[in-house]
Amino acid sequence: MAEAAGGAEPADAAGDAEVLDRPLPEGVRRRVVGLVSDAFGGLTVGELPAPLRQYARFTPSRRAKFAGTVMAATLESDAGFRRRIGELFKEAQPELASAVDAGSPPAAADPVDVAAAAYVLRPAGWVKLVAAAGEEAQRADAERLGEETRAELERLREELAQARSLTRGESERMRAELDAAKKENESLQRKLRSALNDVKRGEAAVRKLTAEMEGVRAEGAAQVSAAESESRRLKGRLGEAEASLEAGRKAVREGRSVEDMRVRLLLDTVLEAAQGLRRELALPPVSVRPAETVDAVEPGRMSPKDIAARALSDSDPAVLDQLLALPQAHLVVDGYNVTKTGYPTMPLEKQRLRLLGSLSALAAQTGAEMTCVFDGAELLTPVLLAPPRGVRVLFSKPGVTADELIRQLVRAEPPGRPVIVASTDREVADGIAKAGARPVTSALLLKRLSRG
Repeated sequence: MAEAAGGAEPADAAGDAEVLDRPLPEGVRRRVVGLVSDAFGGLTVGELPAPLRQYARFTPSRRAKFAGTVMAATLESDAGFRRRIGELFKEAQPELASAVDAGSPPAAADPVDVAAAAYVLRPAGWVKLVAAAGEEAQRADAERLGEETRAELERLREELAQARSLTRGESERMRAELDAAKKENESLQRKLRSALNDVKRGEAAVRKLTAEMEGVRAEGAAQVSAAESESRRLKGRLGEAEASLEAGRKAVREGRSVEDMRVRLLLDTVLEAAQGLRRELALPPVSVRPAETVDAVEPGRMSPKDIAARALSDSDPAVLDQLLALPQAHLVVDGYNVTKTGYPTMPLEKQRLRLLGSLSALAAQTGAEMTCVFDGAELLTPVLLAPPRGVRVLFSKPGVTADELIRQLVRAEPPGRPVIVASTDREVADGIAKAGARPVTSALLLKRLSRG
C-alpha cells in the first residue's frame, strides 16, 4: 500500500502538468471569472492573493467587470488559490464537480460549464474538455450566426421591397411637384414682367419727384438767406437793447450808491446819539442779571430726595419729548441698533420699514429734524427705498460703519445745537457725548414710538 501510494501521482498534480496550447475560449473565460467572483464570499481577505484583496468589498458583478483579467491571471498562476476555488466549487456544485473529476461529465450539461469546471478542478484530460467546449461554443456561435444571417437577409429583402415601393411613390410625387413647380415658375415669370413694368413706372415717378425736390431746395435756400439777413438785423437791435439796458443799470447803481450813503449817514447819527445818551444818563455797568432775580434753590441747598421727586427717570419717554421740544432739535437714530433691540426676528427690510414709519409719525408730532442711519455692510442688494416724510435716511459707505457715520453727523452740527442720538452702543454714546450730543437708549426711543 505504501509503495502504491508513493508511486501514484495525485489527480490535481497530473492535471497541472497539462498545458492549454490555445487561448481560453471567451465563453469559458467569462464563466471561470464568474466562478471566482462568486467564490469571494467564502474566502477571507487573508486567503485572497495580494492582487485580488482590493476587490474583496466589490459586489460579484462589479468584481467580474473590473477585476476579470486580474482574477483569470491569478487563477492561472496561483495553484493554491485555484485549488481553494475548486474546493468551493465542489461544495457549491458537487454533482458536476464529481462528474468532471471522474472524466465523465453529464451529456446534458452545458459544455461551457463543463469546460469552466475542468479548468478550475484540473482533472486528468482537462485540456481536452476545454478544447471540446471551445469547439462546441464555436459551432453554436456559427449556427446562431447562420440563423441571424438568414433573418437579417430576410429583413433586408423586406426593406428593399418597401424601399422600392416608396421610391415609386416618391418618383410619382416628385413628378407632380415638378409639374407644379413649372406652372409656378411660369406664374412667377409673368409676375416678374409685371414687376419690371412697375419698376420702370416708379423710376419715372422718382425722376419727377427729384425735379420737384430740387425746386423746393432752391426755394428753401432763398428763405434761409432771407432768414439769416433778418437774424443779423435782430442781433443788431439786440445789441442796441443790451447797451441801453447796461446804461440803465449803471444809472440805477449810481442812484443806489446815493441811497446807501444816506442810510449809512443816518445809522452813524443814531449810534452817536445812543452813545451820547449813555454818557448823559451815566448808567452804571450791569451787575445783576435777569436770571438772578428768579426764586430757586441754589446748588448744595437741595436734598437728593427733592431732586429725585422733581426729575424725570432716564427710562421715561417724557425725557425724549422734552429733548425734542428744544428749538432746532435734531434726532439721529442708529437704525439697526434700535430695530434689533425692538423686533430682531423680522427681516431687515421689514425692520427698516417699521422703524421709518414710526419715526415719520414722531417727526410730524414734534417738528424736530430726524436722521436714521443704517449700516451699508448689512445690505446684500441695493435698497429701493422712498424715505418717509420728515425723515432723512442714510446708509454708510463700504468700509465705513454706521457708528462712524453717526459721529460724523454729530461733528457736522454747530456747537450749541441740541442733537439727540438714539443708540444702545456704549462706544457710540461715549463718543457723541464728548462731541456735545445727548445720548438716549434704543429702549427709550422704542417706548416713545410705541406710545404713538
